[in-house]
Amino acid sequence: MRAVLCKEYGPPDTLVVEDVPSPKPGKGQYVISVKAAGVNFPDVLIIQNKYQFKPPLPFSPGGEVAGIVKEVGEGVTNLKVGDRVLGSTGWGGFAEEVVADAGRAIHIPEEMDFETASALVMTYGTSHHALKDRADLKMGETLLVLGAAGGVGLAAVEIGKAMGARVIAAASTQEKVDVCLRHGAEAGLVYPSGKLTKEDQKAFSEQLKAILPNGADVIYDPVGDAYAEPALRSIAWDGRYLVVGFAAGEIPKIPLNLALLKNCQIVGVFWGAWVARNPEHNRRNLAELMWLYKTGRIKPLVSATYPLERAAEALNAMANRQVKGKVVLTT
Repeated sequence: MRAVLCKEYGPPDTLVVEDVPSPKPGKGQYVISVKAAGVNFPDVLIIQNKYQFKPPLPFSPGGEVAGIVKEVGEGVTNLKVGDRVLGSTGWGGFAEEVVADAGRAIHIPEEMDFETASALVMTYGTSHHALKDRADLKMGETLLVLGAAGGVGLAAVEIGKAMGARVIAAASTQEKVDVCLRHGAEAGLVYPSGKLTKEDQKAFSEQLKAILPNGADVIYDPVGDAYAEPALRSIAWDGRYLVVGFAAGEIPKIPLNLALLKNCQIVGVFWGAWVARNPEHNRRNLAELMWLYKTGRIKPLVSATYPLERAAEALNAMANRQVKGKVVLTT
């Protein structure tokens, strides 16, 4: 079978596509014939040895896949050969076949295609957990989403809307803001892009004050860097600031007096580690996401698909923050 391999740490262009042996399932595992694999920002990090999980070389990136069950291992009772499923793998998904934990497999509804399924688990799982379990977002509250047109950002926009919040989308271009408005945001703003100067940060703060005169009850931040402090300054009393990631590059240093002055919470969101500790809760969350999809409240945006041979191109688009919604690899 073919697989995208990281044989040495580096940028996406160092990846290669090679033939490797097909995997065999162990106890409690299954092999999935991959039809589509979602591309996510952690895939950019993991091939550069910058992510929390560090698989041994060589390995394939790719943490979420959709396809057909090819083989099941000992003790697997929830799956059978031929089932349409989506699976979380951590890594290994950029391949024609991958072995995965059967306990984390989710059956795909007949009305859901493989590309959509592969765009669901990581981004919508992260955002659902963040807004529901970590922020306790309530109906009628105001939610500010940074990086709102990206994978987790657009998922947060849709889920926030479905939870009854007033959603404000912040993104780097008007085109991206327009995408968010079509997916449920009530309003949006275009913030400065690139490396922010002090003047840029001040301008961003003024934009936030204008659109959020009473502050945001919940702020969803997968961007970090110099965007974080102006955003935190716009939080409402008793607000919750969700630390989701640092797509802009630098990990920000936050003046903690801001948390004191706003009586707010700064809340970490590490969905992958949480899933490992709370598998049953995660299964309930994923079932709720499937219900939201079936009832039309969420619909993952797949803006582009690439074959395995163009995995580096897809990852470069992700690294350069050119992606709207999700991009997917197909086999």
